[in-house]
Amino acid sequence: MPPLQPRCQAPLSEFTTWRVGGPAEWLAEPTTIDQVTGWLNWANEKGLPCRVIGAGSNLLIHDNGLAGLTICLRRLQGVELDPNTGVVKALAGEPIPSLARKVAQSGLQGLAWAVGIPGTVGGAAVMNAGAQGGSTEEWLDSVEVVSLRGGEPFELTREQLEFDYRHSRLQQEPLLVLSARFQLEPGHDPQQLRRITSGNLSKRTSTQPYTQPSCGSVFRNPEPLKAGRLIEELGLKGTRIGGAEVSTLHANFIVNSGDATADDIDRLIKLVQERVRSHHHLSLHPEVKRLGFT
Repeated sequence: MPPLQPRCQAPLSEFTTWRVGGPAEWLAEPTTIDQVTGWLNWANEKGLPCRVIGAGSNLLIHDNGLAGLTICLRRLQGVELDPNTGVVKALAGEPIPSLARKVAQSGLQGLAWAVGIPGTVGGAAVMNAGAQGGSTEEWLDSVEVVSLRGGEPFELTREQLEFDYRHSRLQQEPLLVLSARFQLEPGHDPQQLRRITSGNLSKRTSTQPYTQPSCGSVFRNPEPLKAGRLIEELGLKGTRIGGAEVSTLHANFIVNSGDATADDIDRLIKLVQERVRSHHHLSLHPEVKRLGFT
């Protein structure tokens, strides 16, 4: 049994950037890798299903909540970096924006694009997160993972992760990311990298609804087209279902205007997909991971 007690019936709306979602039957927030593996063993011994969340961005949790054990990795933080070699190791719960700033301060180039992504290192590896022309797969060297069914941690290299646009094999397999290793470019001017990083953040915050609860971009871009532009062309900005609204600032964002439910958001996602399919004859695929839905 892990040294800490899990929380019972914890409201998951407190753990998602959309601020929606029902309760977790059991919730654990490990701060060390040993605690992670301890909770996995605890859940498996009790025959409980186990799910993993990070910062709760790119995540829609059902209003009925989640059965079994939910492991939230947002407190599993820490960074080791070598400014001479450019090797960076970060624990899975390390926020991507803070990692981007830390490596810039050390003169390491490679993650300036990530400063505005509201997620964690583990989530970035799973989703192959990207922004402003950069992506995780360009700089990620390997990840340390463990099976949700228990066992010893092991490593997967970049090649083994089978990266594609907003995709990795981690989305299909019951694996939990414990840490990630990046190979960045050393020897750059920290002041210049800080300017680039700050500029990227300013650009994102001025064009995206950062003052309202959202999950970031809802849909993957059907390259070479942009999902936001396709949605905007249909006049869907401001469209609402309950408390969920297509952002008036950026059409690829759905915001919680204050009283949205997960069902409101789910229905609005499907409405946008239906309209785009009907008018543009294209299928928009959500970046959002749905938990608790059938």
